[in-house]
Amino acid sequence: MNSFGRLFCVHIFGESHGNGVGICIDGCPEGIPLSADDFTADLARRKSGAPGTTPRIENDIPEILSGIYGGYTTGAPISILFRNENTRSSDYGHFAAMPRPGHADFTGCRKFNGFNDPRGGGHFSGRVTLGIVSAGVLAKKIIAPVNIEATLVKVGGSTDIQDKIKEALAEKDSVGGLIHCRISGLHAGIGNPFFDSLESVLAHILFSIPGVKGVEFGAGFSAADMKGSEHNDPIANSTGETLTNNAGGINGGISNGNDIRINIAIKPTSSIGKEQQTFNFETQQMDTLKAGGRHDACIALRIPVIVEAASAIALADLMFAKNRT
Repeated sequence: MNSFGRLFCVHIFGESHGNGVGICIDGCPEGIPLSADDFTADLARRKSGAPGTTPRIENDIPEILSGIYGGYTTGAPISILFRNENTRSSDYGHFAAMPRPGHADFTGCRKFNGFNDPRGGGHFSGRVTLGIVSAGVLAKKIIAPVNIEATLVKVGGSTDIQDKIKEALAEKDSVGGLIHCRISGLHAGIGNPFFDSLESVLAHILFSIPGVKGVEFGAGFSAADMKGSEHNDPIANSTGETLTNNAGGINGGISNGNDIRINIAIKPTSSIGKEQQTFNFETQQMDTLKAGGRHDACIALRIPVIVEAASAIALADLMFAKNRT
C-alpha cells in the first residue's frame, strides 16, 4: 500500500503533522556518491513560499539515517527522515465532523475506521511527497544519462500562469494545472507487454502523486479522434527515430528510443477560503464550511519536480528488471 517497485523499491511513511515524513529505499546499488547537498536543488523546487503556495514553511532538511557510508551508498536500505517543525494542527479539528469536499477527509475516515490522523491531511497530505522527491534524487543518478524534465504549462486552462493564480487568490479559490513531462535519452527496449508496460508502470506511480487526475502519453486522448494514417509515427532510420511522436515514445508497452512525452492533469486544491457546502456528521444536516489552515491555491506549482522524481523511480526499477532478463 505504501511501497512501489520490485528491484528498486521505495516505502513512504509519515503524516503531515506527525513527527516527520520520509522514505526507505531498498535495492540501491553500492558505490553511488550521495550527500545531503545532493537533495538541495530538487527539494527547493518542491518548497512553498511563492505566490499561490502554502505559507507553511518547513526547513525540509534530509536526515540520512542508513545506507550511506563515507559519502557513498553501501547497498543496504537507505532511510531518509524529514522532521515536521511548523505545524498548526488546531486548524483541522472540525474536518472530522465536516469533511472537505474533494478531499480525503471522508474516505480516509471510512477506510481506517476513524483511526487515521486527520491533522493537515495526515498520510494523505502532499507533504509525504518529500520522500518521493528524495528517492528521485537517487533514481536520477541511477538512470543517467537519461534526462527527465517536467514543466507546468497551464494553470486554470491558461498559459498565463501568474494571472490565473492572482485571480484564484483574490477569489479565495484554487486552480488546477497541466504539467508536461519529457523523458529523453532512454534507449529502446525498456518496459514489457501488458501489465508491466512502460505506460502502466509510469502511470501507476504518477497517479500516486496527490492531486493527479489524468495521465496521457503522446497524442493521448486526441488519438481517439485520429485516423491510423495520422497517428502512426513513420520510422525514419535504423535507430528507430520517428518523424512524429504520437505514440509518446512507447510501442507495445516498450520504449522505442524516442522521447517519452507525458501530460499530467492536476486538480484544484480542495481546501479553499471560499465557503462550501458539505454534510455535518454531528448535526446530520448540510452545513457551510469555510476551511481554515494554510493551503496551496495552486498545488500544481510544486508538482513538476515530484513528477520527475516519480518517473525516475519507475525507470530505475524497470531498468534493473531489464538487466536481469
